[in-house]
Amino acid sequence: MRVYRSFSWKETNLRVACANCDLVTSAVVEHRRQLERYIGRHPEFQTSLAPVVLLADAPEAARRMAAASELTGLGPMAAVAGTLAQLGAEAAMAAGLPEAIVENGGDIFIHSQSDVTIGLYAGDNAIAGKLAFRIGTDRLPLALCSSSSTMGHSLSFGRCDLATVVAREAALADAAVTLVCNLIKSEKDLMPVLGDVGTIDGIGGIFAVHSGKVGMWGDLPALVRNIDGETRRKITRDLHSNFQ
Repeated sequence: MRVYRSFSWKETNLRVACANCDLVTSAVVEHRRQLERYIGRHPEFQTSLAPVVLLADAPEAARRMAAASELTGLGPMAAVAGTLAQLGAEAAMAAGLPEAIVENGGDIFIHSQSDVTIGLYAGDNAIAGKLAFRIGTDRLPLALCSSSSTMGHSLSFGRCDLATVVAREAALADAAVTLVCNLIKSEKDLMPVLGDVGTIDGIGGIFAVHSGKVGMWGDLPALVRNIDGETRRKITRDLHSNFQ
């Protein structure tokens, strides 16, 4: 049975399943510190809502975020949570650990030698916490990043109850799911938006919900019934979020 530990540092809120959780959290903190020092010299990196040109000595996190920004047209900070989650998991992978599942506020990077089930929560509607993705080991490692225009505190220009993007790179999945949420403003936007965002190189699959209606694109993991009655309680809550 997997054991998850929670860890919060500044705006980073992690939920980690790993035999060496301290290794993961230490890596995330160090990469975030490097990113903060970089932002101190390049403040536009944090405030821009569009791609920016990196300074020559940008750290690894900033480089991954900038690459996702260029692909999606969003500001680089749209990819920060997913990037840090993957960097934390990669520290465990480099140490030879068999499993590291790192969630950073809904953005997850999964490395495991056994199947993983990830519950989906789309708010208080007909779907609620009834669905989950069953991810086989043949698809791992994998990023699964989720966002919502109606839950949480993240900046969004749309009205999407839930969007989830699957990709190999968490930076791209994080930025792309923000883009999906920005573009979906009504039910009729579901499939056109998913089709457009799905053309971005590196996107594996997209799942989105608006007003109880579901849209799916690409090669998503198996969608199964969520039998975990504790899904809502397990959602990582940011201290600044309006999610209760």
